[in-house]
Amino acid sequence: MNIARVDLNLMVYLDVLLRERNVTRAAEQLGITQPAMSNGLRRLRELFNDPLLIRTSEGMTPTERALELQPLIREALLAMEKTIQPKEKFDPETSQRVFRIMASDYAESTLIPLVLKQVRSLAPNVTLDVLTPSDVSFHDVEQGWVDMAINRFDSLPQSFYQSRIWQDDFSCVMSRENPILTNFTLDSYLQSQHIWASKTGMGIGVGVNPEDVQRLGWVDEALAAVGKKRKISVFTRHYQVAMLLSVQNDLIATLPSRLADIERFSTRLTVVRPPFEIPSFDLSMAWSPLLHHDSAHQWLRQIIKSVAEK
Repeated sequence: MNIARVDLNLMVYLDVLLRERNVTRAAEQLGITQPAMSNGLRRLRELFNDPLLIRTSEGMTPTERALELQPLIREALLAMEKTIQPKEKFDPETSQRVFRIMASDYAESTLIPLVLKQVRSLAPNVTLDVLTPSDVSFHDVEQGWVDMAINRFDSLPQSFYQSRIWQDDFSCVMSRENPILTNFTLDSYLQSQHIWASKTGMGIGVGVNPEDVQRLGWVDEALAAVGKKRKISVFTRHYQVAMLLSVQNDLIATLPSRLADIERFSTRLTVVRPPFEIPSFDLSMAWSPLLHHDSAHQWLRQIIKSVAEK
């Protein structure tokens, strides 16, 4: 086949169709009409001599040939975008760019203040738009609509770039009047009432099942590993709320140490080491390959790395 006779716009159509698996949404993504996208799909079927997408009870389902083509088309388009991307150097002093960052509650409390301070000193007209995990999907990040996701990730799409920001462990936050402080052991920890706090995933949150230890996270998995279970009185998705609640003198919040350290000068709260081992975790940043070579994005990633190392 002579590639000069192929409309390369069809490869863009195919890339979007295979991601969206819906003609209407694909047309919206590309800013064209639905009939134009349907015509593009017809031409793609003729070009590859394959139906590519078949309507089933579950919607538009890709054929085996389409699944083979998807990573090849994506790689080719990324290479083309990199080739034609302008090489303008990012000037932080004059830039008015808006960086959209999805940050977990933990990252927003511990990392973002450090990043903002550095950004404001070097790029006074740059704006940070900080989004929550519930605001963003991996699709948003993949498309470059969100510059970066900062969180603890169990898994990521294979196309994403990622880099570890730092490693953290856990501490216990409680009232200075909590009677447990006179004899803080594993037994007294287990006899106390606890605040659970976590929201590491992306998308809309769901209710917690207190009996599902594997979904409760690091603290409860560490206890389960030694055959123990704590008594959880309240569940929250916000670490700052957990620290506010721990002022009550019979509650304990077991939180990431960098977050707990915010209360190190508190007159009402104290921070102590847990009476058992909890594995540490990584805070990471992830971004789309579409932004990997962008000079402004490279600058932001370097800012994040530099403040994390201090």
